[in-house]
Amino acid sequence: MDPVSTVFRAEYGRAVATLTRLLGDIDSAEEAVQEAFAVATDRWPNDGTPPNPGGWIVTTARNRALDRIRRESTRRHRYEQAYRITDHDPEPREVGPVDDDRLRLVFTCCHPALAPAAQVALTLRLLGGLSTDEIARAFMVPEPTMGQRISRAKAKITAAGIPYRIPRDADLPDRLPPVLAVVYLIFNEGYTATTGQALIRDDLCHEAIRLARLLVELMPDEPEARGLLALLLLTAARRPARLDDRGRLVRLADQDRGRWDRPLIIEGHAIVRDCLRRNSPGPYQWQAAIAAVHADAADATQTDWGQIRALYDQLLAATGSPVVAVNRAVAVLETDGPAAALQVLDELVMSPAVDQLDRYQHFHATRAEVLAQLDRPADARAAYDRALALTGNEAEARFLGERQAALP
Repeated sequence: MDPVSTVFRAEYGRAVATLTRLLGDIDSAEEAVQEAFAVATDRWPNDGTPPNPGGWIVTTARNRALDRIRRESTRRHRYEQAYRITDHDPEPREVGPVDDDRLRLVFTCCHPALAPAAQVALTLRLLGGLSTDEIARAFMVPEPTMGQRISRAKAKITAAGIPYRIPRDADLPDRLPPVLAVVYLIFNEGYTATTGQALIRDDLCHEAIRLARLLVELMPDEPEARGLLALLLLTAARRPARLDDRGRLVRLADQDRGRWDRPLIIEGHAIVRDCLRRNSPGPYQWQAAIAAVHADAADATQTDWGQIRALYDQLLAATGSPVVAVNRAVAVLETDGPAAALQVLDELVMSPAVDQLDRYQHFHATRAEVLAQLDRPADARAAYDRALALTGNEAEARFLGERQAALP
């Protein structure tokens, strides 16, 4: 990956968040940051990457924004905006206990005036730097639909004058669910990148864990914030074992658990135990508990699939999520065998979520595995074809292709 692309992945969200604070406008901030990266693409190959590339991007974006404001605004408006972003002027100060540009941007995008799906999509766009196509894949919707959703969300923030700040303490609980969903999706995109050659984007995983820690600091009495942090830590602990020495994806069942990150597991376990003592279960706490059961097993054969299935039963009853239903089918496969798992998947095909699931790669990949175990190679091959058509990540596509090629 070239230096500009590497810096884009690591610094795009921070730069947009900083420029949004300085400019008070998301569209202008995003435009300025994109211009700065365009300048970097021209200059860095000849001049070399600067010592502080993230700082260079922010400074260049700010200067570009300042030039544009001076060029395009009326005299009075020009003065007011330019005054805000010069080095000599006080920056808007945070109202609240956590001073973090990116967390402020998450709360701005998760304002209750925006639809939940738009909240998450806009945050992934601004903080994760994901393309519209990548976000559409994550949401299992067509790309034009996602593009309209993001544009409308930006317009609504501007029209409604939604402030760029962390809300008051009294408003935090209502904002928490979409904020947690955003942080979880950022992590998921880092754990399995939607597109590209690399399976894992460490920058997004680290950013999601950092944001989750800030949320726990901001709302120490919210068990779901703790549950999310535990889930991310326990899942992130598996990253060192997810690829073999040749860069190929390794299934959870085949991973060398000696390579799992023990400090992350210990920390995640401690938070799960703390959540249990609070006795206020929720979706992230259940998922963290599932991850903790996996982490408890010395190898795949010792996994307590009965406990995992019971946890998925509770999670599905609470959320009704078709994605959870597919994951539960994996637990059914382990406890009751492939015929029972196929019945679960077939029932999903008959559900109202069928269109959504048809765009979900993991659904078809799971179905392919189940059909292969039922000795139905032709059906399994067709399911792998559909999964491969939905996969934009090269490592994941190679894994699916190898599984398909191994069919009789």
